[in-house]
Amino acid sequence: MADEREIDPVTGVETTGHSWDGIKELNNPMPRWWLWTFYATIAFSLVYVVLYPALPLINSATKGVLGWSSRADLRADIASAQARNVDRIEAIKASSVTDIAADENLRQFAISAGNAAFKVNCVQCHGSGAAGSAGYPNLNDDAWIWGGGVEDIYTTILHGVRYGDDDETRISEMPAFGRDEILDREQIAAVAAYVRKLSGQEADAAAAASGATVYADNCAACHGEAGEGVRELGAPRLADALWLYGGSQSEIMAQVGTPQHGVMPGWGGRLGEVTAKQLAVYVHSLGGGE
Repeated sequence: MADEREIDPVTGVETTGHSWDGIKELNNPMPRWWLWTFYATIAFSLVYVVLYPALPLINSATKGVLGWSSRADLRADIASAQARNVDRIEAIKASSVTDIAADENLRQFAISAGNAAFKVNCVQCHGSGAAGSAGYPNLNDDAWIWGGGVEDIYTTILHGVRYGDDDETRISEMPAFGRDEILDREQIAAVAAYVRKLSGQEADAAAAASGATVYADNCAACHGEAGEGVRELGAPRLADALWLYGGSQSEIMAQVGTPQHGVMPGWGGRLGEVTAKQLAVYVHSLGGGE
């Protein structure tokens, strides 16, 4: 059998017998350092399995003789962080959001904590950058239906908007002028043209002129004579280019005819007063708050 071994004449190394297009593979042994490293990793893994949680079982895993747990470490880290911040948390609990925003130390702490709470609870609707989307308000601009002061924002976060589980929720509902046959389609088209004119958009002049009367009779009581909005009623400003449900002729007509009424949960019961305050200060800090 020894005579059957093929030795490469150039290197003097035995071949494996494999050949690809005349190229033969040499049967070089693994380097010693690599083998010892490999053996060391095997030994390390055996020691690790004994010392630490490693092998999955049906309902748990082996715990290891050291009893170490990543979850226990996490709980300890959280408890340590809470202990370090307990004074500031108590100060936030005892202070109004206005006072928190005026205290630079508390304000920075609230912004940091509020940012984390926003990413967990608010980005699903308002977006990671709080820019919103169709039907969900942009929190970076100056268009605040209920007011953009830090106290206003706090109240909205605490009680929500049209949230049925909170008796103090913000409530505003626009009549369905088309569905309830308050206005006919021609009047709705006219008032939509007038609203587009109020917001500085192109609009049919004749329709807008007719829509001015329709607006004065049906819309001005809530949205203001010049479309400036009335916050006490939760009626949005119409004399700008910011639209929750779209500002085209057809979109405005759809909202006048059969309005959409969004719902925001009241977060006070779920997140608590402290987190709601931190969220309010964070949202106010985004630049759109007043």
